[in-house]
Amino acid sequence: MTDIIQELENRRSAARMGGGQRRVNVQHSKGKLTARERLEVLLDEGSFEEYDMFVSHKCTDFGMEEEHIPGDGVVTGWGTINGRMVYVFSQDFTVYGGSLSETHAKKICKVQDMAIRNGVPIIGLNDSGGARIQEGVAALAGYTSVFQNNIKASGVVPQISVIMGPSAGGAVYSPALTDFVFMVRDTSYMFLTGPDVVKTVTNEIVTAEELGGAKTHTTKSSVADGAFENDMDALMEVRRLFDFLPLNNKSKPPVRPFFDGYMRKEPSLNTLIPDNTNTPYDMKELVLKLADEHDFYEIQKDFAKNILTGFIRLEGSTVGVVANQPMVLAGCLDINASRKAARFVRFCDAFEIPLLTLVDVPGFLPGTSQEYGGVIKHGAKLLYAYGEATVPRVTVITRKAYGGAYCVMSPKHLGGDVNYAWPTAEIAVMGAKGAVEILHRADLADGEKITALTSNYEERFANPFVAAENGFIDEVIMPQNTRMRVARALAGLKSKDVKNPWRKHDNLPL
Repeated sequence: MTDIIQELENRRSAARMGGGQRRVNVQHSKGKLTARERLEVLLDEGSFEEYDMFVSHKCTDFGMEEEHIPGDGVVTGWGTINGRMVYVFSQDFTVYGGSLSETHAKKICKVQDMAIRNGVPIIGLNDSGGARIQEGVAALAGYTSVFQNNIKASGVVPQISVIMGPSAGGAVYSPALTDFVFMVRDTSYMFLTGPDVVKTVTNEIVTAEELGGAKTHTTKSSVADGAFENDMDALMEVRRLFDFLPLNNKSKPPVRPFFDGYMRKEPSLNTLIPDNTNTPYDMKELVLKLADEHDFYEIQKDFAKNILTGFIRLEGSTVGVVANQPMVLAGCLDINASRKAARFVRFCDAFEIPLLTLVDVPGFLPGTSQEYGGVIKHGAKLLYAYGEATVPRVTVITRKAYGGAYCVMSPKHLGGDVNYAWPTAEIAVMGAKGAVEILHRADLADGEKITALTSNYEERFANPFVAAENGFIDEVIMPQNTRMRVARALAGLKSKDVKNPWRKHDNLPL
């Protein structure tokens, strides 16, 4: 018996060493943690339960039958984050460069299947050179099985991907199918075809970092939702995000202790809106002052900065926030902002997270680049996302809400449950100057008359009261009371139960 126990311990020790000490040292020299070290940081201490530690590949080509490393380049199992269960897989770059084989894929698929069955989120730590070339189509079949499970899990359990090294070729599609993708600066990259292939095919000379680094994917492509300085920061921030999310689509997000009463007033909000309606202000200040303990977890903060998306808590409960940002492009909606917000709204709706929409939008960004790029269809994505959402929805209009952009930002007619406006709100088809120039085109040469007409239009329409008189706004509220009014509105909507007509699936304008 003693010999058998010793053999088990020896096998476990060998599996824990992955590709060996030399390769571990190389991993550390790049500023990267090993697959197991990453799980130790991500999960609660002592909570990890590993599966398939001794699995190895079945390949017999190219001399592969001579080497069998236990685990086959990925560590899988489950653990807890602040006491809540999560399934995980962590690719081990010290074993065949983390490349995916048939058995490697089966290990990932096993925990994906268990996550779906048990209604538990799954987090993947990606550090892989892609499909294992020695296995050919078997490796590609393995990848496709992983993709299929990503699709099955979508909208059922939250899926989070952390890119902690290379992710190339088909490897990028699994993260792209998950809900959130995070990267590590300088050590991670994602692309379908690498710099060498790009140079051969298009004659472009580009580095791996320029082509698919964290900066590229957080500022230009929007493939990644955030980037962090190192492995430790990335994993700790994933733990923080996890605390905002429910375990599955049938459970509510966790309610955390809070020390910030909903009756808290913020007198400084009474002067947040500048006297000049064309002067920008920072909408993030409002978001922070509404949140419990001023805590805001922003999603895609480096992409489409003219709109803010992320999570706050109100009275301990998670709320998704979408807010126009007047500091960037005057808060106009454009292609990127529409896509960014639409995806976030759909995530919140899939997982029963209430939505708070803060509106200050003068319209859609004009220009040929926007129209040629399909801003109509991209704007329709946000319109569609709000229109199909059945979660509790509260909207607050702080200043401008003009034209089609007003229609897109969760108005009453698009299913907004409670719609508030500040006294500074301007709800109209367009701004006073543009409206007068259209309505009184014949008088444009008369400057004094145009000025008077503009002033008259502002008095008549550049306020929230016409909308309030028609019931399109439920109440005009004092800015300082916004936290209290939003919290009370959401409390009153907790039992909301709306069902859309049955359909196999929708046909979102992609």
